Amino acid sequence: MKLSNIFDSCFIKPGLVAVLLVLPGLAKAQDAFSAFPDLFTTPYGYVAKHVKQAPVIDGDVEDAVWQQAKWTRDFQDIEGRLKPQPPLQTNVKMLWDDSCLYVAARIRDSHVWATLNHHDDIVYKDNDFELFIDPANSTHSYFEIEVNALNTIFDLFLTKPYRNSGAAITGWDAHGLRSAVKVEGTLNDPTDTDKGWTVEMAIPFKAIAGGFNHAVIKDGTLWRINFSRVQYDTKVQNGKYVKQQDNNRRDLPEHNWVWSNQGLINMHYPERWGYLLFSDHEADDARFKMPYAEEQKKYLWLVYYKQKQWFKDHHQYCTSLNNLGVENKVTITGYTNELKLEATAHQFIAYIADSKTKATYKIDQEGLVQQQIIPKTP
Repeated sequence: MKLSNIFDSCFIKPGLVAVLLVLPGLAKAQDAFSAFPDLFTTPYGYVAKHVKQAPVIDGDVEDAVWQQAKWTRDFQDIEGRLKPQPPLQTNVKMLWDDSCLYVAARIRDSHVWATLNHHDDIVYKDNDFELFIDPANSTHSYFEIEVNALNTIFDLFLTKPYRNSGAAITGWDAHGLRSAVKVEGTLNDPTDTDKGWTVEMAIPFKAIAGGFNHAVIKDGTLWRINFSRVQYDTKVQNGKYVKQQDNNRRDLPEHNWVWSNQGLINMHYPERWGYLLFSDHEADDARFKMPYAEEQKKYLWLVYYKQKQWFKDHHQYCTSLNNLGVENKVTITGYTNELKLEATAHQFIAYIADSKTKATYKIDQEGLVQQQIIPKTP
């Protein structure tokens, strides 16, 4: 999707009322989070069921295998509460087996069109469906796959987000990917009214996990994932769909509708994506609970966003949590956590560790999140 570099939109909006839980040590932490109201909404979670019989990848998302999966809630605008609900419905469902993640998408549209038909064409220049996967939940080394109504695939590997000078490796292909599209209507025909189009994908785990982090997919495995739909305003001209333009003859900006909202117009904030929980049981989203470690990482992202704002204002990073307005001790679900910051003018690492698990997580100036492995003493 087209990127909008609008970090300023993350900050507090006029008229925002921050509702604080007044508990010892919590008010100041909540005050700090309130500076970024749209970057700390809770992402959605989806529980995908393991199946023994894989769906046939033919574009039919209503066959018997898919009845074992639930549709997500309707997609929303990428900015969440800042924009109204999209007028066209989009939903996704997922399943998995020992070799693949299966994705089905249902895209309602009364006028289905597509023009790009070569692999790795810039598919988001058409109306499209996109998915983003971060298997390691580190915000680095993640994957994007786009498809249009012609079943043209654009797949790429991201070394890290564009905000951190990441590179998009368009030469990477999701080896073994299978996809199919079914148009419910007539493609590229403005004379009739369509129902929409559906997508099926079989994404081999080896293509997006095995070569990088040797992940073993099993009951309880957790990935970060999100889905996006790009939709343009069009008109009919000379019997064809063309994008609407402004007074300067530039195409109007596309609409970006997503499963779990980003809070700003940028899909490349992987920390804002939803959660995919792999399950051996029934696909019941009520089973998904926010992991304790993810609650800890919120504070690392708080430091990250505040450091980026500090750098913007002062042209260097801050060396003190206190000056950033971040408490060095916070309570998460009843356990005391300690935050530490190591920083110079041009780089930083923030750490969080608790009295429960003793696990330590860290984040640096490039937004790389990792668990800190502390060597055991002899």
